[in-house]
This record gives sequence, C-alpha cells and structure tokens, in this order.
Amino acid sequence: MEDKSFKPFIPADRILPEITPVSVVLGILLAVLFGAANAYLGLRVGMTISASIPAAVISMGIIRIIMKRDSILENNMVQTIGSAGESLAAGAIFTLPALFMWAKESDAISKPSFWVIAIISLCAALLGLIFMVPLRSALIVEEHGVLPFPEGTACAEVLLAGEEGGAKSKLVFSGLGISTLYKFIADGLKLFPSEIDWSIKSIGSGFGADVLPSLAGVGFICGKKISAYLFAGGILGWFVAIPLINLFGSSMMIAPAKVPVSELGVWGIWSNYIRYVGAGAVATGGIISLIKSLPTIIKTFKKAVGGFGHKEATEERTNRDLSTKFLLILAAIIVVTIWLIPAIPVGLLGALIIVLFGFFFATVSSRMVGIVGSSNNPVSGMTIATLIIATALLKSTGHTGIAGMISAICIGTIICIIACMAGDISQDLKTGYIVGATPKKQQIGELIGSVAAALAIGGIMFLLDKAWGFGSKELPAPQATLMKLVVEGVMGGNLPWGLVITGVGIGLAIEVIGIPVLPVAVGLYLPIHLSTPIFAGGLLRAWFDKKGEAGKEAGENGVLFGSGLIAGEGLVGIILAILAVIPVSKAKGMTVLSAINMGGKLGNAGGLIFFAALMALFYVFSNKKLKK
Repeated sequence: MEDKSFKPFIPADRILPEITPVSVVLGILLAVLFGAANAYLGLRVGMTISASIPAAVISMGIIRIIMKRDSILENNMVQTIGSAGESLAAGAIFTLPALFMWAKESDAISKPSFWVIAIISLCAALLGLIFMVPLRSALIVEEHGVLPFPEGTACAEVLLAGEEGGAKSKLVFSGLGISTLYKFIADGLKLFPSEIDWSIKSIGSGFGADVLPSLAGVGFICGKKISAYLFAGGILGWFVAIPLINLFGSSMMIAPAKVPVSELGVWGIWSNYIRYVGAGAVATGGIISLIKSLPTIIKTFKKAVGGFGHKEATEERTNRDLSTKFLLILAAIIVVTIWLIPAIPVGLLGALIIVLFGFFFATVSSRMVGIVGSSNNPVSGMTIATLIIATALLKSTGHTGIAGMISAICIGTIICIIACMAGDISQDLKTGYIVGATPKKQQIGELIGSVAAALAIGGIMFLLDKAWGFGSKELPAPQATLMKLVVEGVMGGNLPWGLVITGVGIGLAIEVIGIPVLPVAVGLYLPIHLSTPIFAGGLLRAWFDKKGEAGKEAGENGVLFGSGLIAGEGLVGIILAILAVIPVSKAKGMTVLSAINMGGKLGNAGGLIFFAALMALFYVFSNKKLKK
C-alpha cells in the first residue's frame, strides 16, 4: 500500500530545473567515465560497483561549489544519467568479450563490429527502461518503507546533505587522483609489479595479491562480510583444491589439460581445473538465488503487468511517467531491430521471446535490488539460466556450431543488460521519489545516458581488447569466460562435467550451512590474488564498523574515497590501453607503454610497500573530519 504520509523533499507543486544543458553534458561525461571504469574493473575482477553515489557527489562538487548553481533536482539528474553508463557496461562486459575470444580462436569468425555492439547494448538498455516504468508504481511508491533500495536511499541522503557536497566531493577526487598516480606508477612505468606472487612448493600451490587501488576500494565498499566470503573461496581453491590435485594427480594427464598435472604449474591447474569447479559453484549460487526469489518474482510480475494499464499522466508532477503509448511503440521498434540484426538470427518469434524473458528478469532484478541492493543482485545467475535455455532452444531448432553460440551470447547480453539497467533505474527512481524529482524527466535522462553509454562501450571494448586481449592475465574477463564455457558446454557437450558437478556440490554444501553461495563461489572461481586485496579493504571497513557511531562517518567517507580509487584506476586503465596501442617503433614492435617500462625494478617488496602506503592513505582520508 502507498504511504500517504510520505512527503518528498521538493513538493509536487514546486518546479525546479532538472533536464538542463549542464545536467545533460555533465551526466553524459560521468556515464562515459564510470562506464569505462566499470568495464575495466569488471573485466579484471569480475565485479562492478554502483556509480550513483560518486556521480551525485561529483555533480554536487561541480554544480554547487564551482558553478554556484542550487538545484537538488539538477544534481539528481546528473547522477541519473551518469549511473546509466555503469550499469550498461556491467551487462555488456559480462557477456560480449566471449565473441572476441571466439574470434581469436578461429580465423573463420570475425569480431563484432562497433555498431553491432552499440545497437545490441542500446536495444537492451531501452528495454530495461521500458520494463521498469510500469514497475515504478508497484515497487517505488506502493512499497515505500517496505523495500529499502539501499543505494537509492543512500544517494538521496547524499543529495539532501547538499551543504556538505563540496567537502564530500573532495574525498572522491582525492581518491581518484591518488589512484591515478598509483596505477600509472605500477602498470604504466612498471616501477613495481601490480601482481605480487609467491610459490609454496611444500604444498604444491602459491599465494599472491594484485596490489591495486580498485580492489581495496571494492573491499571497503562491500564490507568485511562479503570480502571475507570472497577470500574464503580463494582459500578453498588455492589452499585446498590445488594442493589436492597436485598430491593425487601429479603424474596423471587429466582432461581438459593435455599434459600431466606435474607440468602444469599452479596457474595451469587453476586454468584447467579450478575455474570449472568455480563455474559450477557460481551457476549454483545464481540459480539458488533465483529460486529463493520466486514468490516475490511472481508477486511483482503480476503488479508489473497491471502497471501498463495505468494512466501515464496525473496532475501531480512527482507521479508522471513516460506514456504507455510511447513505450509500446519503442518496444515494437526494438523487437523489429533485434529481429533484423544479422548477429542474432532468432527470427521474429525469438525476438518476442527475448522481450518476454527480459520483462520477467527486469521484475526479478528490480525487486532484488530493492531488498539486497545492486551489489548482491544475482544477475550472473539470471544470465546463466538464460544462456542454458537459449542455447538448448537454438540447438534444438538447428542453430548449431559457432553461429548458434554467437546467437546465444547475444541473447544473453540483451537479458544481462536489461537486468542490470532495470536494477539501476529502480535505484535512481527511488532517489528521485525521496527528493521529489519528476519520474518522466528521470526516464528521459535514462534514455540519454543509455544512448551515450551504448555508443561508448563498443569503443572501450575494442580498445581494451587491442591493448591486452580478453582472457589475458591483464584482463581475464572472468564472467564472460564463464558464460563462454556454459554456451560451449551446452552446444558441444564438451564441458568437463565432473569438475562442474564438483562445483555444484560445493555450492550446495555452502547453502546448507547458511552462507551466501555467490560471493564464496566467485572467490573460488577467481584467482586468490584478486580476493586478497579485496579482503584487506574489507578489514579496514570492519575496523571502522567496530567503533559504532564513532566510526560511521569514517565508513561513509571511506566509501566515497574508495569510489574515487575505483574510478581513478579504471580511467588510467583506459589511458594505458591507448598508450599500449600507439606505436613508437614499427620495426621493433614497440609502443609508448612498452617504451616507458621500468621492468618492475622494486620487485614484490616494492609492491607490498606501495600497497601498505595506499592502505595508510585510505585510513587517513576516511578519518578526515569534513567541514559542514
């Protein structure tokens, strides 16, 4: 039931600037910035972050302090447009890199063009918006006070604390600057290795850490519990599974590896065995999350279907959406576009099925983020379920081989972006509901952000692929690699099912003892080198959390500083990718980046010292007392 006592910060009868040239330009810039940062982060770690709060803080710093403009709704519009880039990037990089990897494996396959990526991404993003509009009344208005929408509510609190905007934005920019310098020294100049690694021969395994700012920031934002689950998964893989494989199978050649285990080394064992076990655990965690959500999914789905019949314009500004007629026409155009894209040979019926699945998973995603937040939204589980069904259907209708697998990944991409966008938009609309924004204008802002992000993501992906290549050590693209394995396994029946089922069993055991499966499974799937620095960030957050109210402000400051660390590293990652493809000497094959390589002179010790200094700065900036 709608909470009749609720009053937004800006009353419905008061008009303030929302969509302005300033908010649109700044929003687009932030959409591209955070889209690029999240693309790089997701391809390296397999996780992304919500950009709404840092976008709101940066907007307030620029609009209120530098430009001396005073409109909370204009600030809200900036973060609405800006956050679209982050969510679209998350959906795209979790799936589309599989197409690039297939192109490298076979000369008969070409990489997807820039325009194919842009059109697929834009169609999916717009479908996410179309499906979210009828859900707004059911989830945002009627269940206000029931569904917390953590990121959306937190973003509203940041906007309402407008007088602190300048001081808080300095934390984001400080993190961004420090991260930029650190990342350039580590991976640009290569003064020290960003990945430090030790071999532990006594147990046939190893240990290490990617000593990077973004990972510490992710750990702080996620908190001790989630980061500890990730680290536990890493321990399970690197201190249990790898030593056991070395112990029992050292002289044996076990598929899918083509040499004896003793010749593989630690990374070879991880690549050939552990990631398949992790894939089974991740798939199990995603499906379990989906099954648990079924009652709320059915309830929300019924409300959403009814929402399309609601009147689109009311007398109150704060309850006005895009018209149903416009949304239906736009949906029809998108269906025809998907039908006609050669890269998705699914026919008209297939396009309609995509839309139906998309609507279903948009309701799942929107409801889930309302309960547990965007960070815990089981998008990977939804995408895996979609890929299994889509690949099986394509195979049964004669769409086999690589053509069928490409179609399956494109379908999965659309569903993944729809789920990511629907979740992000619901958080943005929650923020707008609290501060008193006009929903229709926010939805127009999402359209603008979607177009900008869709055009940017193709260029970003081509740049990163040319610089390092998806599936490489620099960009392992863990989620996309998992999706690729799922499609290949269903289509060709060549997955090492024994390893996958082992992962399924581990996932079920974790669920039985009451621990969230997905974060542990992701930690098992990824190298422990990624979860170690994330755990370090989580421990720092736990230090502040133990102080109760005294540490609350430090925790909030740390989230902003950590967001800056993530954005800064992502930005430099894109710059380094550009330097990695600019030639200096064609004869020697030298690029700008290789020309300034210092060869990791400081070694592992240098990496540890720099990371310790980074964590000390993290502590100092989190503890800063901000002037009101």
